[in-house]
Amino acid sequence: MGKVVGTNVKRKDGIEKVTGSAKYTDDLKFSNMLYGKVLRSPHEHAKIVSIDTSRAEALPGVKAVITGKDFPNVTGLYIGDRTVLAIDKVRFIGDPVAAVAAESLEIAERALQSIDVEYEELPSLVDPKESMEEKELLIHENINDYDHADFIHPVKDTNISNHFKLRKGDADKAFEEADHIYEEEFEVPMVQHVPIETHVSVAQSQLNGKLNIWSSAQSPDALRELVGVVFEMPLNQIRVDSVPIGGGFGGKAGLNPETPIAVALSKLVLGCPVKITYTRAEEFECATARPGIIARFKTGVKEDGDIIAQEIEYIWDGGAYNDYTVNVSKTGGYSCAGPYEIPNVKADSYCVYTNRPVTGAYRGFGMCEIHWGIEQHIENIAEDLGLTPLEMRLKNALKDGSKNVTGEELSDVGYSETLELAAEQIELDEKEDTGNPTKVRGKGIAGGYKGPSTPPNAASSALIQVLADGSINLLITATDIGQGAYTALAQMAAEALGVSIDTINVSTPNTDYTPYEWQTVGSRTTFSVGNAIINAAEDARNQLFDYASEDLGVDEEDLDMEDGIIFDTTDPDNTDKQAPISKYAIGIMYEDGSGRGGQVIGRGVYIPEGVSNLDENGQGRTVNHWTYGCHAAEVEVDTETGQVEVLNMVTTFDVGKAINPELVEGQLEGGLVQGFGTALFEEFVYDGGKLLNKSFVDYKIPTAMDIPNIETNIVENALGHGPFGARGVAEPAMIPAAPAIANAVYDAIGVRVKSMPITPEKILAALKEKEANDN
Repeated sequence: MGKVVGTNVKRKDGIEKVTGSAKYTDDLKFSNMLYGKVLRSPHEHAKIVSIDTSRAEALPGVKAVITGKDFPNVTGLYIGDRTVLAIDKVRFIGDPVAAVAAESLEIAERALQSIDVEYEELPSLVDPKESMEEKELLIHENINDYDHADFIHPVKDTNISNHFKLRKGDADKAFEEADHIYEEEFEVPMVQHVPIETHVSVAQSQLNGKLNIWSSAQSPDALRELVGVVFEMPLNQIRVDSVPIGGGFGGKAGLNPETPIAVALSKLVLGCPVKITYTRAEEFECATARPGIIARFKTGVKEDGDIIAQEIEYIWDGGAYNDYTVNVSKTGGYSCAGPYEIPNVKADSYCVYTNRPVTGAYRGFGMCEIHWGIEQHIENIAEDLGLTPLEMRLKNALKDGSKNVTGEELSDVGYSETLELAAEQIELDEKEDTGNPTKVRGKGIAGGYKGPSTPPNAASSALIQVLADGSINLLITATDIGQGAYTALAQMAAEALGVSIDTINVSTPNTDYTPYEWQTVGSRTTFSVGNAIINAAEDARNQLFDYASEDLGVDEEDLDMEDGIIFDTTDPDNTDKQAPISKYAIGIMYEDGSGRGGQVIGRGVYIPEGVSNLDENGQGRTVNHWTYGCHAAEVEVDTETGQVEVLNMVTTFDVGKAINPELVEGQLEGGLVQGFGTALFEEFVYDGGKLLNKSFVDYKIPTAMDIPNIETNIVENALGHGPFGARGVAEPAMIPAAPAIANAVYDAIGVRVKSMPITPEKILAALKEKEANDN
């Protein structure tokens, strides 16, 4: 490896972030700017009988008022099930019904209070199991008419927005041959992303028909395309500027819900920017959440611990609109058995509409939810068979040459190595006595795997501009949402091109000027954009070497470049056969003043090869690469209070190649902490369809005081088709955290909490039940 990749360099966005000089979307101020506010449904399911906006329209300072019928087009990333504002009926508490734009937030708030809406309440469905079975009460009566991706399969005349089926081998026959069969059910609630920056967008419709959008969006191109559908606009008339983003975790992917509302209002006030900023309460209730899941496992095992059959059912609580969650359910389906080789699998993954908040992408994209059950279930089986948790996992772990549940033959698999290293560091088989009879300790381990959850044709692009002085502009539309992407991508560009990273400037996405990028989701940026950058660097080098070959009299194949100097590899110390890239940045110039070429602009594109949609049995290769790893935990449980203290955690992931080890370490630790929060604290609490804990008073996330000691291990088994061998890691880092803590709690107290989070109340109830059963 060269001078840049594999080293720790200063973050490209470090100074502006730590000094507070970074300008986020809500920091933007424009002349004639108006403030948007949204009137939301107080009912979880109801018909809209009438809306009277006349008093709001007459209020001084109000410039625009809209309702759903003003903009009726339907859109959605994977299934088109949503309009800008609700039309005819509302489907969850918080569903947008009307919106206003006014000269101040105070006037906008008063205007909302002046809008009269008459509702006719309808029965609601808040249990996904009941909703899945319901045939008469449909949350989306038009489900049969919705457009959807060809790999999404809504079930006609039901509340099932997607049914993914997987059939590998013959599970029924294998169960007959099993020595033991185990059945269990696990549950995960909805949780919020809680980014430090709430959703915010500014939209400006210009007199010339052009639309400008500034948004905290993870996916500028996807946002532009979906806005184009809603408002029937050509894409070259829509410009999306992605300013710094204060955290996304998937919640700002696809179509940000506030953006089309801001755009719609701006259509009525040409030339005036309209800003909509969510309050924290709106962020909890009206932004996308992580879906809940009910996971059922039936597993057939031989006496020696070989898993030979599995039947799996996942029921996803998708909430009121499922345009993104349908793909979460698909991803959960084709990853259903976790990082284990099982020859016979029957799996059904259902995405279900309910009258609860909208769900969508969340760090891990379904993998955190399914591994909560997978990694506890496998431990229960191991205990019954007299195997250790590590032995059971190693016996069934995916390895080079293994076939996963979709029948894909795998390579570059380092899962077992991560398990053994984490188990050694946490001293998994050693148990410590606290000396206090009411405080007991336990240790646990859990693994996980994930691939980028994208359509097979998800594309990346990069442009490398060589400027006249030899400095470099790297143009991409991938976004940096805090993960350090711009730094790692600049490192790859510097390495591939042969220049100092200090000479590289990374552009901020602007869809008028930066090239196409599918989305910044799924831990795909390092892999996919990295490959596009390598291709762009190769293209730029070829142009530079073409000019240098003629100028220096050296064959192109004998040229190389380092620190921005092109030289002859056969005579590297000969300064007469060297030149800085600045000499050829604008082409080659001749003594008579003429020239050839022009500015060196490297173009690189990338779409993964060999991936496609799965067949009707869920078989094939649909993931461009997999990332494997595990977490281990040590906990102390107070059996009098039920309180769990996590003392130590170990995180170990095979990242292929750490482009920037400090950034990788940060992602491993950050993912672990986020998973830690869902394990012990986080959940949406409802009364029917009403969310009760929509503030940090009642919705707890980890603070610095809660974080345990963390040991980080970076394993590097190079991925053959990864850029410099790298894999994505930011999302996989969260997956095993919660089940590792759950397994440690079980090791400590001998009772298992199967529904997330592991609260003191649940522990005390489980201990009480255990005591009653023992007696």
